[in-house]
Amino acid sequence: MMTENDYLLAWAAYGIAALGCLLVWMRLTSWMWRYLREPLAVLIAVLLFSPTIVDPVRELFAPALAVTAMDVLLKVGNNAWRAVADLALYSLIALAVYLVFVAVRWPIERWWKGRKSEQVSEPDEDPRTLRERMEEDDDLPIRDYERDRSGRAEPRI
Repeated sequence: MMTENDYLLAWAAYGIAALGCLLVWMRLTSWMWRYLREPLAVLIAVLLFSPTIVDPVRELFAPALAVTAMDVLLKVGNNAWRAVADLALYSLIALAVYLVFVAVRWPIERWWKGRKSEQVSEPDEDPRTLRERMEEDDDLPIRDYERDRSGRAEPRI
């Protein structure tokens, strides 16, 4: 018989392991295009963190992915369809929230990039060639520096 503390301890251990798996997934997909990587991360998070009810009388939950795998592979119960339905529902909700997040983030990013491009504009756009600039520098008077015994030039302040 599982006590309440054992149940919470098992969920805590599973949550830490699932968070580790999600971080590994993020690292594995870091090379992907951003708008492909983020929805995949949302789907993996839903797969890892979505619970489904196993025992309605005692209100016991289990990870939906684990329940589906146990029911399909080992044929130990009849909760697979409920777990798949929960996964589908949680996936739709998570993707809808992600799309709202992207819809809010997109205009803000465009505004921010436009603002940065205005600040980065080149203030010194000289149309002269390098030769013309060097010839102009030749016309400048040579500064007179005092030389010390080591032959090093020291500017006067």
